[in-house]
Amino acid sequence: MNITVNPELKAYIDPLTPEEHEALERSILAEGCRDALVLWGDVLVDGHNRYGICQKHGLPFETVQNPRFQSMEDVHLWMIDQHLGRRSVSDFQRGVLALRKREIIAERRARFLAAPREETSPEPDEPDAPAAHPVATAPVPEPRPLNSREDIARAARLSSSQVVMIEKIQKQAEPELVAALKSGAISLNAAAAVASLPAEEQKAAALAGKDELKLAAKRVRDAKRKPSEAAPEQPADQPADEAGDELQRLRAQVSELQAENAALRQQLEALRSGQEVPF
Repeated sequence: MNITVNPELKAYIDPLTPEEHEALERSILAEGCRDALVLWGDVLVDGHNRYGICQKHGLPFETVQNPRFQSMEDVHLWMIDQHLGRRSVSDFQRGVLALRKREIIAERRARFLAAPREETSPEPDEPDAPAAHPVATAPVPEPRPLNSREDIARAARLSSSQVVMIEKIQKQAEPELVAALKSGAISLNAAAAVASLPAEEQKAAALAGKDELKLAAKRVRDAKRKPSEAAPEQPADQPADEAGDELQRLRAQVSELQAENAALRQQLEALRSGQEVPF
């Protein structure tokens, strides 16, 4: 059987950690390759690790065609959905995949809206697509758009605040910081904080290791906390002299209330002793 490994597809999803790969290899050696490899024509779509292990040890495996793929975008969306449903995928990876899905769907919709309505012929094959596609039995259902952060959060099984952090990391984090996050050396929340630092500080903290990353995240959080802990300032639209007049007015009002309260107490004492109280 001729199976083609597309490097772009193999790298589309983050690879297994060495520990995860060793566990998979032990499982296949003990029980065989239980899950069929998914192909699109002769291109391997799902099962790159299983295929490599079976090739290494000369073990048999089964394959299955997915006849619903019509483009490389269909393949990417299918791969994303498969990995979003797997428990072994980290929160950061799920967020990245959901954001990729949003981009693919948005680009597809933009092309559809820009295309003349009379053009209904299928798109030409993509350069990296299989030479011969299997005949599609049914079109792939168009995925639901991920228009909001809440949509992305639901797709990735995350909170909206986690999606915000992942977007920030994608935009601002240096590769060394992202690698530390993927390895588990730093939490998602802490990585988003460190991503606020200049590039060189991010790199230095990541290269220094777990403890330095924690300290860097703490410095960022402390710096953000200090302004809120300082003495409250006057509102920008209220001049200082007006604020002082208001404070004096409130103090005078408090004094009046205190005097009135004292008079009421005296009247109450007089009533209790049977004295005549003037009102």
